[in-house]
Amino acid sequence: MDKFFSIVRGFGLKRGPERWLGGVCGGVAAKLNVDVAFVRIAFLVFCLLPGPAVVFYLAAWLVLPDQGNAILLEKFLDRRSIS
Repeated sequence: MDKFFSIVRGFGLKRGPERWLGGVCGGVAAKLNVDVAFVRIAFLVFCLLPGPAVVFYLAAWLVLPDQGNAILLEKFLDRRSIS
């Protein structure tokens, strides 16, 4: 799993500092250099279409690193393996 998390960190996409929920839209906006409002509106439109938009958002929240380069899923798996 360490290789997977290093690949994710190599993308350069992080959850953004402008957060409402998990910071995924803020991170995408920062990477694309656009206003976060446009990304949030696009996500809301994406949610109206049939499909697993919320599942993608939750997966991105778990896998994308935050500003401190910490990944939630990695932390969870590390704690679980210690127990």
